[in-house]
Amino acid sequence: MPRVVRARYVGGVLKPLEPVELKEGEEVIVRIESLKDRRRVVEKFYGRRGSAPKELLDEFMLEAEAQ
Repeated sequence: MPRVVRARYVGGVLKPLEPVELKEGEEVIVRIESLKDRRRVVEKFYGRRGSAPKELLDEFMLEAEAQ
C-alpha cells in the first residue's frame, strides 16, 4: 500500500527517517517533493471545505496523483 515517508538526502543517498518494510533489492517509485512545497499546497487548500487533519489531506493528494 502506498504511503508517504520523509527522507533526508545525505552523502548522495536518500535515507528514510522512519522504518520501511521493504525486501532487500526491492524497487520502489520515489517522488521528490520538498517539505516547503508540500506545506504550500496544504496551506492553500486547508479549510476550503471545512477543517480536515493534515494526514487526510496527504492521503487525498496521493490518491489524486495516482489517477
